[in-house]
Amino acid sequence: MTEKQPDRGMSIATATRLEWAIIGLGLLALLLIFQPFSLTLFGYGCGLVVLAGLANNLLPLCEVGRPIGSVIRTGAIVLAIFFAVALIAIGSAYLYGLYVAANR
Repeated sequence: MTEKQPDRGMSIATATRLEWAIIGLGLLALLLIFQPFSLTLFGYGCGLVVLAGLANNLLPLCEVGRPIGSVIRTGAIVLAIFFAVALIAIGSAYLYGLYVAANR
């Protein structure tokens, strides 16, 4: 019994590989965070946790027949929102520091 492959979009194998790659990224990040040997690896793990958390938003898109371009486009949108929020947070912290320094 063979499953029918979609005419367009991701195949079953591609969708499964993408899904497991995203899950594997999260597991690698956790391993790097909880290893007891190197602070450098811990730092890389912290960065990978953020990336894996953002990549988890793509898991619902790992379905058969969905074009890979839509997954990439959604990933780019998620990253753009992350950078915008990070810039707003950093800017707010900077302005708060200026406010505190001015009111001493």
